[in-house]
Amino acid sequence: MSIQLKRLEKLALKELSIILEGEAKNPYLHYITITEVRITNNLSFMTIYYTFYQGDKDKIEKALEESNSFLRSALAPRLNARKMPELIFKYDTSLEYGNHIEKILMDLEKENKEKEGK
Repeated sequence: MSIQLKRLEKLALKELSIILEGEAKNPYLHYITITEVRITNNLSFMTIYYTFYQGDKDKIEKALEESNSFLRSALAPRLNARKMPELIFKYDTSLEYGNHIEKILMDLEKENKEKEGK
């Protein structure tokens, strides 16, 4: 992957976050946090990984789907790319997975302390 593509991904992440927080009219979009952006080498697709801190997942997905063209048109001039990729939104499960692993580790630690106490 080229350095230029990495820079474009970082810029897209920053600008999308600004657009979602300040310019998006749909209130569900304000709860979203962009965690990662990946762009294909031929600039055809931009996969945007997101998570949210409150709200209903279905409503947020619907809001993203309905706002896709707005987000793409708002992002295009900020990226100054020769070609604006199609936007694909994917829910980032890594935070949930990390929390799940942390809970398992805490439970194991608790079990070990209980065994040592007996």
